[in-house]
Amino acid sequence: MYGAEEACEQTYGFMPCTTTALGNVFLIIVYGYLMFLAATYLSAGSELLLEILGPGLIGGLFLPILGALPDAMLILVSGLSGSTETAQSQVSVGMGLLAGSTVMLLTLVWGTCIIVGKCDMQNNVAIDLKDTKGFSLTGSGICTDIWTSYAGIIMAISVIPFIVVQIPLIFHSNSGRHLTVLIALILSVSLLISYCLYQVFQPWIQRRRLAYAKHKHVIAGILKDLNTRALGKLSTDDGKPNVEVLEKLFKAIDVNDDGSLSRSELRALIVGIQFSEFNLDENDAIEKVMRDFDTSRDSRVNLKEFIDGVERWLEEAKRAKISKQAGPGYIDNFHEQTRREHNLLGDQSDETVEAVENPRWTSFKAVLLLVLGTAIAAVFADPLVDAVDNFSSATSIPSFFISFIALPLATNSSEAVSAIIFASRKKLRSASLTFSELYGAVTMNNVLCLSVFLAIVYMRGLIWDFSSEVLVILIVCIVMGVFASIRTSFPLWTSLIAFLMYPFSLALVYVLDYVFGWS
Repeated sequence: MYGAEEACEQTYGFMPCTTTALGNVFLIIVYGYLMFLAATYLSAGSELLLEILGPGLIGGLFLPILGALPDAMLILVSGLSGSTETAQSQVSVGMGLLAGSTVMLLTLVWGTCIIVGKCDMQNNVAIDLKDTKGFSLTGSGICTDIWTSYAGIIMAISVIPFIVVQIPLIFHSNSGRHLTVLIALILSVSLLISYCLYQVFQPWIQRRRLAYAKHKHVIAGILKDLNTRALGKLSTDDGKPNVEVLEKLFKAIDVNDDGSLSRSELRALIVGIQFSEFNLDENDAIEKVMRDFDTSRDSRVNLKEFIDGVERWLEEAKRAKISKQAGPGYIDNFHEQTRREHNLLGDQSDETVEAVENPRWTSFKAVLLLVLGTAIAAVFADPLVDAVDNFSSATSIPSFFISFIALPLATNSSEAVSAIIFASRKKLRSASLTFSELYGAVTMNNVLCLSVFLAIVYMRGLIWDFSSEVLVILIVCIVMGVFASIRTSFPLWTSLIAFLMYPFSLALVYVLDYVFGWS
């Protein structure tokens, strides 16, 4: 035993080590728990910092990088340790972690979030907080907003550097491999910067899109209200405004009978409609409606401006192409479409945001957690990689499979638990945020962790030979990315596909590597 202990190399010269399988299992559990602790501290500190500083630069640039930090640390030390031969051997631990994290998040965690977040579905729309259909494969599921679809598309795009670095292997060429790694590295770093910039500016883009969707829904609501008052005769058979009916409606809205509509009269019209779908800013809605109608800019809307404005709105409703022909119900259809568009954007303006108590202490606590998490990840990443490598030598189990299965549990478990708890709130908004974070975590793995990996391979002159692992990442990311991009409703049966992809990924790597000899 003691001879075996002397044969192993101690990390940092003093960390415990062993060459026995059981001893290394113990070390993997201990170091894995410490990495889990680091990930938990980073996650908790990130959430506190986000509460204080909000989205934008912090939420878009700083926090996503922190979320991927434990994985990046493990990948970094796996390729920096010892000689080139040692690094080439241990770098498979980093690749296993990268592939394992991606696959675990998009299969096991994704499927579990569908199950715990499921609600009853009606017309492909999940009803918040209603879960009476049990485990119905088609009648139960979750819905997400349009931003989640965008996150899925971005995740699928983020695999491009994996494809680029594989080009020499695809053509069975040994020349240009080193240059290809450099090109893939530059592309990966460019995608990382682009993704961070998108995250920084997304809140602004989201607010602009949401404001437009709200105004469009106000237009649809007013048209529906006017059409109801006109008993469905707001437009003639040829789709033109019914001038006679509009004149009567104008007089009904013109309370003081002065021949024009004022802001107060438009306010009464909008308030009377009672938009229950969202928290309406009445002053903003009035200003935008006035801007649509008041072409003379005299802060009054005369009869001609009113008729012309309604005509423009009716044309917009017909251009929406919500029905094969602009029949009598096209206004109601337009109203329903604008309501769905608003819901897809995930409006959170009616949610109360609690002020942070004692922001100075909260800031100090956030920074302390972030520093502590970073320090733990930096210190114990190298011993964990060594323990995995030693266990692989003792058992003849490829280190890739150990890191693929075990290490993501340590580095991504806090994200997984957080996502599952949030999904259990059973609301469209919580489901959207849950899946956006899962896609975002995978994207950051694909761009940040891959950038670190490629930098190590390039600088140390290592051989890139991970065809089966890359194929698994490509299949899982593209399948789930396409899934997210073409639909916003996910019935319960979709979770089965996700769960099945995990054993499929493991089996595929094994068959390609050890049956067909890809690596």
